[in-house]
Amino acid sequence: MVVIIKKGTGKKRLNELLKKFKRNKRFNANRFLGKVQWNEDALTYQKRIRNEWD
Repeated sequence: MVVIIKKGTGKKRLNELLKKFKRNKRFNANRFLGKVQWNEDALTYQKRIRNEWD
């Protein structure tokens, strides 16, 4: 949703426009904690990936 606010908009009107916006639910990353299974050590993986640039 896009709202265009002009320079002369008063506080009352601005507050009315802001109340119309729905607040998004936050993403819960903890649901995915421990789901990815790595086949190698994290430090070994990091070094291998960084050496690809050389």
